[in-house]
Amino acid sequence: MPQALDAYDYLIVGAGPAGCLLANRLSADPGNRVLLLEAGGPDNYPWIHIPVGYLYCIGNPRTDWCFDTEQVPGLNGRSIKYPRGRTLGGCSSINGMIYMRGQALDYDGWAAEGNPGWGWTDLLPLFMKMEDHFAGTSTLHGSGGEWRVERQRLSWTILDAFREAAAQSGIRSVEDFNGGDNEGCGYFQVNQRSGVRWNASKAFLRPIAKRPNLTVLTHVEALRVLLENGRASGLEVNWQGARRELRATREVILCAGAINSPVLLQRSGIGPRDLLEKHGIGVRHELPGVGGNLQDHLQLRLIYRMSGAPSLNQIASTVWGKMGMGLEYLFKRSGPLSMAPSQLGAFARSDPNQRSANLEYHVQPLSLERFGEPLHNFPAFTASVCDLRPQSRGSVTLRSLDPRDKPIIQPNYLSHPEDLRVAADAIRLTRRIAAAPALARFRPEEFKPGPDYQTEEDLHRAAAEIGTTIFHPAGTCRMGQGTGAVVDSQLRVHGIPGLRIADASIMPSLTSGNSCSPVLVIAEKAAQMILSEPKRHPEVIPSTANEQQQAPVA
Repeated sequence: MPQALDAYDYLIVGAGPAGCLLANRLSADPGNRVLLLEAGGPDNYPWIHIPVGYLYCIGNPRTDWCFDTEQVPGLNGRSIKYPRGRTLGGCSSINGMIYMRGQALDYDGWAAEGNPGWGWTDLLPLFMKMEDHFAGTSTLHGSGGEWRVERQRLSWTILDAFREAAAQSGIRSVEDFNGGDNEGCGYFQVNQRSGVRWNASKAFLRPIAKRPNLTVLTHVEALRVLLENGRASGLEVNWQGARRELRATREVILCAGAINSPVLLQRSGIGPRDLLEKHGIGVRHELPGVGGNLQDHLQLRLIYRMSGAPSLNQIASTVWGKMGMGLEYLFKRSGPLSMAPSQLGAFARSDPNQRSANLEYHVQPLSLERFGEPLHNFPAFTASVCDLRPQSRGSVTLRSLDPRDKPIIQPNYLSHPEDLRVAADAIRLTRRIAAAPALARFRPEEFKPGPDYQTEEDLHRAAAEIGTTIFHPAGTCRMGQGTGAVVDSQLRVHGIPGLRIADASIMPSLTSGNSCSPVLVIAEKAAQMILSEPKRHPEVIPSTANEQQQAPVA
C-alpha cells in the first residue's frame, strides 16, 4: 500500500462483477495505479463456493446487503427482500450462476437510443474475449478467457419432462441461449468450474493478486464522491470506523450496482434537486435522473405438487438423503449440491404479437415459500416465470444522511397495465405446459397460486400475491442523453469530469435474461473506452490534513 492517499490513478467502488473486471483490465497497464474498494469482506465463506450454498448466502449479512423494498402497491402492499451481494465478487458470489447474455435486440435498442458502440455486434467480441467456454472457440463463444462457462452437471426426470411438455406447447428445444435470440427451452449454461461456483473474484482478481499497481481493500464503504472545481477528485470512505479521504488523479469509477451507485451519488450532492434539498444536502450537481428508471424482473413462482419423480424436497428431507448429497459432492463435485438454483430454462412469447421472447422460465426440481426458508415437505417442482421487458418503473433514493440507513427501494411492480396483462398471459402459458401430455404421468397439481384463480382479474391478483424479485435491478443511472440520463455513451457522468459509472445502473432498458454477464460486458466496454483515451500525466492533487493520516492497508 502506498504511503500517500493520493497515489491512485483510478478508484473503483464495488468489487462485484464490474469492479473485479475493471480492476483487472486497468491494472494490466503497469503505469496505472488502481485501488478497488469493497464494503463487504473477502469471499472466504464456504457456502459461496458450493453452488447450492446460495440458500445460505441470500439474507446473510456476511454476504448480502439485506435490503428490503418499501411496501409495493402492485404486490398488495407487501415489502419483499431485495438481495444484493456484499462480498468480493458481489452478486456473482450469491447469484444463480446462470450464463446469459440476453437478446441482440436489447443492445441494438441501446444503440438506437443514441448510444453508439453498444449494439450486439459491438459487444459480441467483448463477451467472447472474457469467456472460457466448455465447447471451445466458435463463431459465438470464446475460450481462454477468465469467465468460465460449463454445462449443468446433473439432470432431473421432471425437468426433462417439462422440456418435452414445453415443446408440445410450441416452445422448441435449444442447446444454447446465447446466440442473440434466446427463444426456446433447454438447460442453462452456468458459471462453474468442475462443480464449484466461478465468481468474479476468482475469475478476475485472484490471478492478478500480486500486481504491485493494484490494491484491493475490503470492509471499506464509500460515503461520498469528492468534487473539486466541479471535477470528481476522490472519495470519502469509512475505513476501520474512521472517515478517510482517498484521491483519484484520473477517475473515480462507480461499480456499486443499481442500488448503491445512485445512492452514493445522491449522498454526494448529485441527483434530483428536490431530493437533495429535502435532506439538506447541498446541490453540487443537479441530475434529475439519478435513482429513477428502476427496472427489475418480477418472477411469478408457480408451484406444482407431483408424484412419480424425485425432487430435492424429499431428497433433502432425510438424514440419509443429506449424507448422500454431501458424499456425492465431496467425491464427484456433482449431485444436488452442485446445482444452480435453476437448471432448466425457457424463453417464450406471452402472445404471438411479441417481437421476441418476452418471458423467461426458471424451472426447479424443488419448492419453498421463499428463498431462505425450508423446502416443502412434499414432492414438487417450481416453474418460475418473469416478464423480461417490464414497463413499470421504480426508484431508489437515500433514506437519510446516515449511511447506515438502508435506501428507499420502490420497484413499483405491476404498476403498468401492460405488465399485468403479460403476467396473466404468463400464468396461462405455464398452465398449458403443465397440462401437456409429457407431464401427465407425474400428475401435477397447482399448489401456487392455485386453480381457483381463473379470470383476468383473478390472475392479476395471483401475480400480486406470488410475485417477487428475481434479483435483476437495473437502470437507475441511465445511459443516454436528455433530462433523465445520468451517463453518456462513454459512461461518463453528465457534467462531472473524472466520474464514470459501469454497472447495471447504466442500462437504458433491462436485458432479456439474467444480468450478471451483461454487467461484465458493460465493464469490459468501459475498460476498452478508458484505456483507449489519450495518455496524459496524472494530476497532482495536494493532500489535505485529513488525508495525511496513515493509509489503510488490506
